[in-house]
Order: sequence, then C-alpha cells, then structure tokens
Amino acid sequence: MQIVIVSGLSGAGKSTALRALEDVEFYCVDNMPLPFFADLVEHMAKEGGCDKLAVAIDARQRRWLPSWRTQLAQLKGAGHRLEVMFLDASDEALLRRFSETRRRHPLSGDDLVDGVRRDREICGELRPGAAVIDTSNLNPHQLKAIIQERYGGTGKLAVALVSFGFKHGLPVEFNLVFDVRFLPNPYFEPALTHLDGREPQVARFVLGDAAGKELVDRVESLLRFSLPHFQREGKLYVTIAVGCTGGRHRSVAIVEELRRRRGGDWDILVRHRDVDRGE
Repeated sequence: MQIVIVSGLSGAGKSTALRALEDVEFYCVDNMPLPFFADLVEHMAKEGGCDKLAVAIDARQRRWLPSWRTQLAQLKGAGHRLEVMFLDASDEALLRRFSETRRRHPLSGDDLVDGVRRDREICGELRPGAAVIDTSNLNPHQLKAIIQERYGGTGKLAVALVSFGFKHGLPVEFNLVFDVRFLPNPYFEPALTHLDGREPQVARFVLGDAAGKELVDRVESLLRFSLPHFQREGKLYVTIAVGCTGGRHRSVAIVEELRRRRGGDWDILVRHRDVDRGE
C-alpha cells in the first residue's frame, strides 16, 4: 500500500493537502490517533480495494509522538511504500493566516505567538527525513498542484521561478537566488522604461546582451546539476529567485527565458513578485 503521512504546522496547509490527495484517489483520514494507525493500515490492506492511504498527523498528538519512529519502521518493514510530507511556513505567514481567518490555533490558548512557537517545537520531531514543502509563498491552488503532480501525476519536481526587486526586499523563502543587477538596465531606455520583462522588446534588450545570454546559460547549467539533487533529498518544491533593482525588467526577462528553456523538464510555477510596482 502507498501511504502518505501529512504532517506539519497548523496553518501550513494540511487540510488543502488532504483534499488534494483525495482528488487523486487517496483514502484520507484527518488526525487519527497514532495508537490506531497500524490497525487501520492492516485492516485496509486485508480488506483490499484501497491501495493509497493518506493520514494527517499534527502536534495535537504530542502524547503519542514518542512511538512515531517505531511505527514508521514497522510499516516499512511490512512492505508498505511510505512517505512523510511536512508542511512548513514562516511564523509571519502562519500568524497572518490565523489572523485573517480568525481561526483559533489549537495550541495557542490566549497567545497566538506562543501557540505557533509550541507547535514548531513539538512538530520538530516529525520533520527529519520528511519531504518538506514551505507554503509561505504558496496559495492553496499552487500547493494543490504541487501535491497532485507529486502523488498523482508525473512526479516531477515543482520549481518556482520568482522575479523580484532588491529595493523591495528579498523573497521570504528561496533555495537559490541570482542577482542580475550587473546587466544593462532597460529602465534607462526611454522606449522600454514603461514596459516590463515579459515584452519582446525588453527581452531582446536583456538577452541580446552577451552577458545576459551567458548568465542564462550558466544558471540553466547550475539548475541541471542542482535540481535532481534537491529531488533526491526529498524536496517536492524548490524556489529559484532572480532579482534586479526594481523587479520589472531584467529579472522578469531572465525568469521568462528560464521558463521557456526548462519548462519540459520540471513543473514550472512562475511568479513576478514586483512587476506591477513602480521603480
């Protein structure tokens, strides 16, 4: 049986993950007490008719977590294909989500910040060896797409290409970041300043420069090398950030060119964070 354990922090997207898995024909159980987990697997294996099971586990099961590793080892020893997915997010993102939805954090009491801290501390036991997805910058549709591609599609690594402007700050989360501010800046060309990097005129200006072409070649070569290693380490989702000054011209053009070149190798998600901001 294929078993996916959905774990992670409250507010990081476990409910969305379960719904995504249900849509690709997993039988899903939310927060079943760990003492009954092995019995559930055994029963479903004997009954037949279901070969994909997803179970969500979170910090509310802290009293039973000491048996966590033993249960995983037993299930793997019985021949089941088992993977742990850990959904993480920054404290800032978690606090914002709970404030926006007005949901009560399960560990918060009267202090949401303390609840998030305690949750992260308890769930630390679930993270080692898991496939980690940081959902800080993902909306529910993007998270669903990543999970369904992993467990119901081709299994390709999901790669987010994010353009941004350094003047507006670094992205909250990234695996690799490239600074392209050394390239000629279309902003100073009167015919291009009001356009952005998605326009052919801007792309030709950026990529027609010898340094621009060589940069894309070198970044592409690095991605060819590094992304398979990220996937072997259990990552489902990798963020590649490309930054220029304002995030409207050079970084956008480079990201679009990388998407064009590598779109068939991985599942590409593109986000131009600052393209609509003023310089």
